[in-house]
Amino acid sequence: MTDSRRTFLGVDRSVGGRRWVHALDPRAEAAAARMAQLSGLPDIVSRVMAARGVAPEAAEAFLAPTIRDLMPDPSTLTDMDAAAARLADAIERRETAAVFGDYDVDGAASAALMHRYFAHFGLRCEIRIPDRITEGYGPNAAALKDLADRGATLIVTVDCGSTSRDALVAAAEQGTDIVVLDHHQVGADLPPAVALVNPNRQDDLSAQGHLCAAGVVFLTLVAVSRELRRRGHATSSLPDLLNDLDLVALATVCDVVPLVGFNRALVVRGLEILRARRNPGLRALAETARLQGPVEAFHLGFLLGPRINAGGRIGDAALGSRLLTLRSESEAKEIAEELELLNAERQAMEREMLAEAEAEIRAEIGEGDGPPILVAGRSTWHPGIVGLIAARLKERFGRPAFAIAFDAAGRGTGSGRSIAGFDIGRFVRDAVADGTLLRGGGHAMAAGLTIERDSLADFRLRAETRARSVVDTLRAADSLALDGAIGARGLTVDMVRTIERAGPFGSGHPAPVFALPRHRLVSSAPVGSGGHVRATLRGADGATAPAIAFRAAGTPIGDVLLGRRGEDVHVAGSVSIDRYQGSEKVTFRIVDVALPAI
Repeated sequence: MTDSRRTFLGVDRSVGGRRWVHALDPRAEAAAARMAQLSGLPDIVSRVMAARGVAPEAAEAFLAPTIRDLMPDPSTLTDMDAAAARLADAIERRETAAVFGDYDVDGAASAALMHRYFAHFGLRCEIRIPDRITEGYGPNAAALKDLADRGATLIVTVDCGSTSRDALVAAAEQGTDIVVLDHHQVGADLPPAVALVNPNRQDDLSAQGHLCAAGVVFLTLVAVSRELRRRGHATSSLPDLLNDLDLVALATVCDVVPLVGFNRALVVRGLEILRARRNPGLRALAETARLQGPVEAFHLGFLLGPRINAGGRIGDAALGSRLLTLRSESEAKEIAEELELLNAERQAMEREMLAEAEAEIRAEIGEGDGPPILVAGRSTWHPGIVGLIAARLKERFGRPAFAIAFDAAGRGTGSGRSIAGFDIGRFVRDAVADGTLLRGGGHAMAAGLTIERDSLADFRLRAETRARSVVDTLRAADSLALDGAIGARGLTVDMVRTIERAGPFGSGHPAPVFALPRHRLVSSAPVGSGGHVRATLRGADGATAPAIAFRAAGTPIGDVLLGRRGEDVHVAGSVSIDRYQGSEKVTFRIVDVALPAI
């Protein structure tokens, strides 16, 4: 499998092990030129959009996506009308409701959306987020029974429930009504529920499988409001759902679903709401995180999201959802500060675990190329952080990776992350089917598992025999698409703002990557506790640019940056505006380095 695109700057093998290629092929080059001609857009914006498949005629609509134009009819989702009717009944009957959510950002935002909607009508609604360690993912019979015993006649599960057959059967036998709002992959054997709305269920033909759970909840609430209007409720008596799109945008970015179509409209509009900082919880979180300037999609994934997740990883799993529902400024500040402390603790634990994992992997690899899938595990690791460790190992070594935390009895809870082209969810499901794993599942890029320590050797052998050829092929064909070359002098705030017109960037609509060709590495040094490397690059005309390579220390890229001061290098990366005490400057975020041919 070879990338047929033209090599960029003649780099067939970078320091990071990738071939650099042009993001635009000849057809996309022509589309970019036509787009600039039709729309009057700057050439660089047209090139970025064309490289990501935007047609010249669609440029205007792409740059100004609207909820009205892109929102699907909620009723196209299977079971949506039944869900809307049952939720409308609960509102009209003033029932006591409960929301059961997942412990990540998507689950917290989804639960908060549903809670805020019920609260608008004065309904009593309790949110229940399971403990990651003691309860695990999804509804359990004991928790649902407890909610029913506390008066809930309707329980809505969000970002979970599609595969929780035993728990939902038990709830149904007790007479509790369940509505499931989810987006995870699910087989044909569905659990009992009044309604199970999931665009990824096999009999759903809505083509909305790219939505995160909060997106599904938003569409459901649109359907509920429509049902209430049909029943005679005045529009003025209903919540303005657009005001809660900050929560939907947060979940959409943090759950790494594609930022295309309706999802992109949700994020664009949600960022506008976020910048107004209307939600007390998000406002307090942004202030605690020292977020300066307008909120961008990057901030959701790397500043706000990790802090909300910290509660579910190592603290009180309900902190995130509680924060997002608050009206009280003082209480929001208190919880935001608690999440800040938990996030700092999580970062320290992650650094220690990652150092141990890397040492284990390096010892296994030795002088050779190592296994196709990395597997690291220890009994001292926190199970709430193994997903982060797997992601870091995948980034550092360029291959699928698992991190597993074993308990005292020798049972491990693990998480895996993959590279494009290798379906790690299927790999895990197959290992469950043949008895290597106790439990497991996931999707193409991420998976979770439960394994006995005695089965670890069999799991590693399975990876070697079942994944070697495909992973080796994928790694050999790894490439980095570049949108163009630029000099240090061209890295201006105006240039970045021009590029941002094509944003927001994220999954499915990646941030543009540019090369600084043959720039002198003037200075470099490690910075911070996360293994970052800061550098200064100088072009042939004498202009300089600050740059940073995140988590690069100890990697081949970091070794070059720290060991070749005074030499010329090609660097590839993205651009951003850093804001501090009212000033703005451009920083180049290095993602790869190549050594120029002599």
